[in-house]
Amino acid sequence: MVLEKYMIPCLSKTLFGMECLGCGFQRSFLLLLKGDFTASFQMYPALLTSLLFLGFLGFHFIYKGMISQKLIVIVAVINVLFMIAGYFYKHY
Repeated sequence: MVLEKYMIPCLSKTLFGMECLGCGFQRSFLLLLKGDFTASFQMYPALLTSLLFLGFLGFHFIYKGMISQKLIVIVAVINVLFMIAGYFYKHY
């Protein structure tokens, strides 16, 4: 795809040769936009929880106080757990 050459390289992978917990997010997002849900999940299992978290966070900043900070923290913790589980899913 043409957009792949404009993707931001992973700093962790570039400097240390190891993937970080966020590696695969951009490619997974492009696969999701193409409609290839299975490949998107295999590329980065935490994509949907990450998008959910970013949506809640954006909504919180735009509409101050409508979403509690406690809910944002809960969604963030769930997202981190999915990121860690996805990392192990991809590598082990």
